[in-house]
Amino acid sequence: MANLISLDQKLKRIKINKAEIENEVVFEYFDKLPASEREDKFFQALYIGVLALMEDRISAFLAKTQNELGTELESLKMLFDLKKEIFYKTAVKGMIAEDDLTDFLNEYFKEKKWRDEAKTTGTMEGKLPKNKTGDIVCFVDGDEEKRIIIEAKFDKSMKLGDISDKDIFTKKFDTAWSQIIEAKANREGTVGMIVFDLSLVDNSILKLTDSVAYIHGVGFIVIVDSRKGDYSNLVIAYNLARDIVKNAKEIEFDDKTLTMIIKRIIKDIDTFFSIKKIVESNIDNNKEILKELEKALLLMEFNQSYLEKFLADGKLSNEDMLEFYSGEEVKDKYKKIEEEIAT
Repeated sequence: MANLISLDQKLKRIKINKAEIENEVVFEYFDKLPASEREDKFFQALYIGVLALMEDRISAFLAKTQNELGTELESLKMLFDLKKEIFYKTAVKGMIAEDDLTDFLNEYFKEKKWRDEAKTTGTMEGKLPKNKTGDIVCFVDGDEEKRIIIEAKFDKSMKLGDISDKDIFTKKFDTAWSQIIEAKANREGTVGMIVFDLSLVDNSILKLTDSVAYIHGVGFIVIVDSRKGDYSNLVIAYNLARDIVKNAKEIEFDDKTLTMIIKRIIKDIDTFFSIKKIVESNIDNNKEILKELEKALLLMEFNQSYLEKFLADGKLSNEDMLEFYSGEEVKDKYKKIEEEIAT
């Protein structure tokens, strides 16, 4: 059977032999057109289709073709805008974000001819009981031991959560820091990152970066622009993370993690001395002061235990990092002390 499509290389033309198309949508569109317009519209439709296949992202495709092809794109643009509106107003954005990031990364891996693979974890629990944190797991060179963990958070309510600003005794809530640490622990990753969308990110994170930031001992924070189909910052972060994973070695001492622990200790020492001033100036509030002193003492003991563990082992495991960041152990101990002081 002869090919339906043939090319004239000299004239740079496409030849289409006798062919039939059985498609209800296409038929209804051409059926409504006057016979004199059908040929022109057919070639416009073909041109649009070719451009769509050439473009990686539909948003970029629409932007480029809007002025060239006129009103024929209007219904397609409306559908695309509707999809965006649904995405930015409902919880479905989480799953769509994960799928988009995974598809983008796997296409990127193919272009680079890497054996890396990105997989969404969906509702699958990880190492931590009843925990699904860590939306995407990337296997570097196809090696299941070399993992980059990605948490997709297109959520404007999530704060940065710098450990120097964290108050362990307040109600627990997720932050960028906690999600990266938790995702690494839950999915047993070497490097972790959290990805935000430019239109759905808190100002505390934008103050840190509007592109890519690396937090020592924690991981990467990445800002993408899904509306424009711009995932270039994810490429930057992934390449850096990949280099870390491929060149990771067991070392005797990790000064960056030590810096983070000391940063926390300094914060709590400052808290201790500020409480001492309260004691000297306000005797009437003894009970409240005593509570604060007990808090500070518990924190110092807690931080000291992790510093000793770190100095002994030269590092903290992902699970240790999660426990150190969350401070749940201190919070539980303080509840009993608080009850005793109140009675």
